[in-house]
Amino acid sequence: MNVGGTYAILYCVMIAFTLVAFIASSFIPVPEAVGNFLVASHGKTTVASDAGGDFYMSARNSANARTISMSFFAGGMGAWVVYSNTELGATPQISWFGILGYSAASGLPAIVIAIIGPKVKEMSGENAFTVIDFAYARFGRVMQLLVSCVSILYMFIFIVAELTSVANVYALLVDKATFEGQNLDYTTHIAVVVVVFTIFYTSVGGLPASIITDKVQAVIVIILMIILFFAVVLTPENRITPEQFSLASNATVDGVMAGVTLIIAVLCAELFNQPNWQRVWAAEDNSALRRGYLYAFPFIFLTMLFFGIMGMIAYGKDSESYDSFDKLAYLSFFDLLAPLHPFWHGLVLILVTAFCASSIDSLQIGIVGVFNKDILRYTSNGSTGKWISRFLLLLVNIPAIILSTKRYDVIPLFLVADLVCATTVLPLFLGLMKDDWGFLKAPTELGSFLGAICAIGGVLVNGKILNFTEATNWMGDVIAKGPFSYFWLTNGDICALCGPKTMITFIVTPLVGGFFTFFFSALDMAIRGDAAKKSLFGLAETNAVEEKIVDVDVDVEKEVKVEVDIEAKILEETA
Repeated sequence: MNVGGTYAILYCVMIAFTLVAFIASSFIPVPEAVGNFLVASHGKTTVASDAGGDFYMSARNSANARTISMSFFAGGMGAWVVYSNTELGATPQISWFGILGYSAASGLPAIVIAIIGPKVKEMSGENAFTVIDFAYARFGRVMQLLVSCVSILYMFIFIVAELTSVANVYALLVDKATFEGQNLDYTTHIAVVVVVFTIFYTSVGGLPASIITDKVQAVIVIILMIILFFAVVLTPENRITPEQFSLASNATVDGVMAGVTLIIAVLCAELFNQPNWQRVWAAEDNSALRRGYLYAFPFIFLTMLFFGIMGMIAYGKDSESYDSFDKLAYLSFFDLLAPLHPFWHGLVLILVTAFCASSIDSLQIGIVGVFNKDILRYTSNGSTGKWISRFLLLLVNIPAIILSTKRYDVIPLFLVADLVCATTVLPLFLGLMKDDWGFLKAPTELGSFLGAICAIGGVLVNGKILNFTEATNWMGDVIAKGPFSYFWLTNGDICALCGPKTMITFIVTPLVGGFFTFFFSALDMAIRGDAAKKSLFGLAETNAVEEKIVDVDVDVEKEVKVEVDIEAKILEETA
């Protein structure tokens, strides 16, 4: 394809999504009272663009199961999928177990959220937006800040990875080298266009607009993948024999280790991806929440499996070039596209742009969602909150564009964020336990915070044991030095996700966090007694709620006592 053609596709797709968002926010009526939160100003109905700050930021109680399913699917998949599982598919030492592991890992967060989502929602309070608010309500401000930092880091890296991926795909399909400086203007232009359009339509319609565009993007993605599947496998140049396919089709120990690593890493990270949690509050009820997330799993699994099998076909087609590294495994999907007519390349660009836009707009709203409750708490009206949200969108995306021009490898970028999330996942979600289980004390805020810190220390100790002093990329360039460089997990194995060192790190890290959460919580309770159950600075809504519950209980007891006394007196008089 030529450069002009790619620009035409990019602008047409992004303009189309913007129009969908405008229609969603300007013409689709929304009930005046969604719960007790929607601030309406016109008659019995209003529209998303006029809705109050809460609904603009949460789409609270407005989405059915099908909408939740498609939104979760579209928001979770991204341009990175054309690289990730295809790399494992084109690496015969990993093959089936790695592919199936990545496919299952990508969909597993949907199942977990379907299970724990209603409880998290209940414990977070009715005015919550994300799991950040769960951290605040269950523990306090210290854990809220820790979880916010971890979550923002992950989502920011996700945005950088998405912008890097979509720019690389556009460059590859116009035969431009992604790492050469003279092509930087082109690839940066691609990233800027995606960011500008997504900021524009999410600023207008907020989360309701993002969810509506997710539905459209999900339909486009599913249709295009079906078309591309037949286009790729039916092209004579891409047909391979069973013997050729068997070269890539293996069951290996390395594949098992990669699969285990991916399941733990992706689950830990996606539980800090706030767009996933925003849909919990957007669901119209718990039934829609559970069904929506469960419905999303097969779509995600099959999408990832599709790209993994594409990588296997590419390897079988030209195994010698991949074995000698004349061709790179993570680009194997584009090897299959090479013999296709440019028309099909255009469809791929539409697919990748839809993938990218659906992820970027969800992540943008997700990052703002971290601050939503505080924005509404400290602003006098919804309009002010909207403008603060829009400012934060700009603030986040500018450095993301700059970092995307550095062309970091996408999978190592995700690994850094995954490992950081693994340090905090159990300290946070063990908070679902509010009562002691025998000798295990319900986590306190101090215990959970110290548990996460110990998990970070565990990663550093692991790096020290392995004598790890610097991280290098596949080209041999040093990308980080010092003790924290081990977070890059460049362990020198078959792939960034592979090997026993990486797998053990992802198994041990969350376990360390969980163990020390219980240890320090028990110690905290032993020293401070019941005071340990309250937030460190007395700011958590938990404390206020508990005090209200105590007051209510006292009032109820008084009322019951009065009623019992009255009934006793009546019986006495009757007798």
